[in-house]
Amino acid sequence: MGRRALLLLLLSFLAPWATKALRPALRALGSLHLPTNPTSLPAVAKNYSVLYFQQKALAGHLHICIFQLNHYKTPLVDHFGFNTVKTFNQRYLVADKYWKKNGGSILFYTGNEGDIIWFCNNTGFMWDVAEELKAMLVFAEHRYYGESLPFGDNSFKDSRHLNFLTSEQALADFAELIKHLKRTIPGAENQPVIAIGGSYGGMLAAWFRMKYPHMAVGALAASAPIWQFEDLVPCGVFMKIVTTDFRKSGPYCSESIRRSWDAINRLSNTGSGLQWLTGALHLCSPLTSQDIQHLKDWISETWVNLAMVDYPYASNFLQPLPAWPIKVVCQYLKNPNVSDSLLLQNIFQALNVYYNYSGQVKCLNISETATGSLGTLGWSYQACTEVVMPFCTNGVDDMFEPHSWNLKELSDECFEQWGVRPRPSWITTMYGGKNISSHTNIVFSNGELDPWSGGGVTKDITDTLVAVTISEGAHHLDLRAKNALDPTSVLLARALEVRHMKNWIRDFYDRAGKQH
Repeated sequence: MGRRALLLLLLSFLAPWATKALRPALRALGSLHLPTNPTSLPAVAKNYSVLYFQQKALAGHLHICIFQLNHYKTPLVDHFGFNTVKTFNQRYLVADKYWKKNGGSILFYTGNEGDIIWFCNNTGFMWDVAEELKAMLVFAEHRYYGESLPFGDNSFKDSRHLNFLTSEQALADFAELIKHLKRTIPGAENQPVIAIGGSYGGMLAAWFRMKYPHMAVGALAASAPIWQFEDLVPCGVFMKIVTTDFRKSGPYCSESIRRSWDAINRLSNTGSGLQWLTGALHLCSPLTSQDIQHLKDWISETWVNLAMVDYPYASNFLQPLPAWPIKVVCQYLKNPNVSDSLLLQNIFQALNVYYNYSGQVKCLNISETATGSLGTLGWSYQACTEVVMPFCTNGVDDMFEPHSWNLKELSDECFEQWGVRPRPSWITTMYGGKNISSHTNIVFSNGELDPWSGGGVTKDITDTLVAVTISEGAHHLDLRAKNALDPTSVLLARALEVRHMKNWIRDFYDRAGKQH
């Protein structure tokens, strides 16, 4: 795996967003999150009303969610300075179909690196448990994403405008929004709030409970790699898990991929080889010798994306995919001991599962790995400032070309792109790294198939900092809507998560009763 691809991992937290607008080294690979404009929705759609703060309701449209869409005038662009009073509109969604003023709760989704409507549509777990928990659902959009742009069209103009894009500012936004909701919604003032999020949003949910324990009684942090920083976990753990997923899904599958890199190198040494590769891989544009590293990074990113969305049923996150897509891919990668040309023809068949399972694609574009592009600019800046995650490969424990972690390379890329340099120690300074045992009431859930689990909390820390492991789970499978093909491990995980949330709610009301 090349230098560029490893840098891309930093820019890829939970949603692979590919974009042509960024320099190659600052494109997103396997971003913590997934595209914000999926090409299809669940079969059962519902009407929802769209409302804007201090305006009349707009007409409803068919959609998966029933919610009210509001813009909340959050107090400040900068919560931690005193020489500015600039404000901006923060978007959030509210659904109260099952909310009860007596004995109810508020489930608060801590929005991450994308449009909040996408998170509403793809966090079916909250909708599934709303009635049981008598819950109001709130989905808060993260500043600098979706429509919550502090400086409008100038929000990404330069590092001066981006200076307020930090996790700390986002958490303060959430705190101010919760205060606003409790102040303005009759019956909400004395109700418990539970923070919920997945991937970067899961990190924010955990950090919100840590930083604002008086505002959230607990947090569900799904697939939240809060330890993927500095040397808290080995830099190679992410790609090692990707490799394990492929190795377990078919005999010689990972070994076929490991041998494909040298095959590409050999075949690309000549003009005729480049021409053959272009045709064999059905690429949209002819390859040149300068494209080879980019080609290998694109293929690597594809394997990473498949590991993230290796779900037990057909899905349409990054691309239309079959159930257990890695198993389908590995059907074409059973024999690594073949000629270079045959091996790469097999690689094409495997890639075609990801990029053309629908059969509608005429050629493969190595500049694209996913269907969405929203959020990439903001995330690339965050990965260049405080969200600095070390990644490396060695070609032995994993199926990728060797590459070491090089902070200086990342720093130089970031300075060239944004005029800033990363602070790799800041997240652990701010949120404690592994020294978090003084906190309470956080459930950390991780799927063993998810490569981000390598940076997550996978063992109980205390009786109230609990780890839930989903043996057959990819990236925050537990936050997805219930499905008839859900494995037992995710059903048990959700049941345990709900049990913890009920306990937090009960304890809140017990304490409130004693105070009165």
